[in-house]
Amino acid sequence: MDGFVKLLDLLLFIYFFFMAIVAPLFDGQTALPKHIFHPVLVDLKSWYTQECGDYLVSEKPHFFVGLIWLELLFAWPICLLSLYAIAAGKSWIKTTSLLYGVSTLTSMVAILSEMKNSQRASDKLLMVYYPFLGFAVLAILRGLLPHSSKSVSIGKGSAISRKKRA
Repeated sequence: MDGFVKLLDLLLFIYFFFMAIVAPLFDGQTALPKHIFHPVLVDLKSWYTQECGDYLVSEKPHFFVGLIWLELLFAWPICLLSLYAIAAGKSWIKTTSLLYGVSTLTSMVAILSEMKNSQRASDKLLMVYYPFLGFAVLAILRGLLPHSSKSVSIGKGSAISRKKRA
């Protein structure tokens, strides 16, 4: 079980690192004024919207913008906390993972339901969104698994493991 938890922590660390960058710089363009973003980022988002046909990003329906605000104000800070918790071997990674996973799963269900029911989403667009659903499930799973007492942190270790060495 410890090996599985370590693998899950590694996968989630990579995902959280990716989201720590993507959420404010890419998704933030949906809710915030474009002029505050570097033109390269705006061009990248325009390319993505055209390439994948992401009508939610281009049309900005109110429910989608609301979900982006939820991501920026709630999920993104929890993502940063989860990065730290994994790197430092903190036991509260269970709590932050569970919070992040449930929030993201809820958002993904709303978004994917809209895409499937509107019949406007291409298979290519759906394949962009499905991994987020999968990582949300992995984060929930991580929140439900026990914290490994032998977990190897990316940083110097937790305060508990330092006390044991002293």
